[in-house]
Order: sequence, then C-alpha cells, then structure tokens
Amino acid sequence: MSSCTANLLWMSPPVTASPTAARYRDLDAFLGEVERRAYVMAELATRNPDDALDLVQDAMLAFARRYGDRPQADWAPLFHRILQNRIRDWARRRKVRQRWLGWLGGSEEEGDPVQQAPDPHTPPPEQRLDQTAAAERLQAAVAELPLRQQQAFLLRVWEGLDVADTARAMGCSDGSVKTHLSRALASLRRQLEEYRT
Repeated sequence: MSSCTANLLWMSPPVTASPTAARYRDLDAFLGEVERRAYVMAELATRNPDDALDLVQDAMLAFARRYGDRPQADWAPLFHRILQNRIRDWARRRKVRQRWLGWLGGSEEEGDPVQQAPDPHTPPPEQRLDQTAAAERLQAAVAELPLRQQQAFLLRVWEGLDVADTARAMGCSDGSVKTHLSRALASLRRQLEEYRT
C-alpha cells in the first residue's frame, strides 16, 4: 500500500459487506491510482519532494473529507482542482517568503549543505542513454512552464482529462484551458526540438 493512501486508512471504518464499505474501497482505489501522477505534478511545480508529498497528502485528505460521497465520475476533476489549488497556494506562500528573505538579505538556498549536495545515486553522464536525457529534458521543460500552462499540460496530456474537466480542475474557462495548453505545447516543442525525430 502506498504512503499517501495508507495515511487515509484512519478515516475508513472496518471493511464490511455494506455499500459504505464498497464506497471506501472505490475511494481508496481511486486515490491509489492518481497518487503517483499527482506526486509528480506537485514535484514539478515545487521542485521539492517533501513539499510535493505534503501537498498530495493534503489534497487527498481534503478530497476524501469533502467529496468522497460524490459520484465517481466527478472524482478526477474534483481531486485535481483541490491539488492545483494547493499548488497555487504553495506558490503564493513561497513568493511571499522569498520577498521577506530578500528584504532581510537572506535566501532559501543558504543553510543546510546536505540539501545542496549532489545526489550520489545519479549515474555518471557516460551511462546515460539518449532516451533518459530526453525524458529529463522534458521534465525540466515542463517544470519551467508558467504554472497555469504546466497545469493545463499535465491535466490534459498526462492525466487525460477532457477540456471541461480540466477547466473545472483549474477553476477557469474552457477557452483558457485551450490557450494555456496551446502555449505550453508551443514552448515545449521549441525547447525539445533537438529530440524530435
């Protein structure tokens, strides 16, 4: 069982042969299915695994509490709306924190040298394959997109939500989703031109 869904078990009553038990199983299955992709979305936005995990867990708990009784067809856009709101809130708090640090003459990068050390598990460059380099470049390119373009790209292309569900998740119009996605795709094509065959 995954770390995020395991944290939701305390909310679930003992499993019995009732409709409520089936609903909890369905909810647990849904959250288990979206967990990894949600984590990657959050990590791309935050560039910090701990912050990403916190955001996903918070979004899962909020979703289970507020919308677990909604029809299953509504779950994906509702969950992603909560997650995207959490990511936007995190980005706003980060901007304020950086502004304060700038005024005080500090920076978030100063401090713990262990956090700044290179990852010892990264393979040496000679062992990397072209495909791995392309995947890494794609991830970096997606992380560099403006937040709304990043959200539109991940929800439409990666999650496979339709335009209407993406608009619900992002809290904007269908036209805004199309505009953000179009700009994201154009930017990604430019940045990844060398990997296109």
